[in-house]
Amino acid sequence: MDATHHRFTELFQQLGLPADAGNIQRFLETHRPLGTAIRLENAPFWTPAQATLLREELLLDADWAEVVDQLNAALRGTAGQ
Repeated sequence: MDATHHRFTELFQQLGLPADAGNIQRFLETHRPLGTAIRLENAPFWTPAQATLLREELLLDADWAEVVDQLNAALRGTAGQ
């Protein structure tokens, strides 16, 4: 696995979403809590391209996997708890 550490803002940019702190917070508030039965990449609010990006990064355990895991926790309301 690559040792590169990405930030939330960079992940949101990769997903084609507004990446400033305010928009990230609004996104999380809008889509939280994500049900436990739903895999992150299968959430209904992603476009097919976004879902593919998330799925591939997790499957490959790529350098983005850590920040994708952080997004998953944040959407489930478990980040920082």
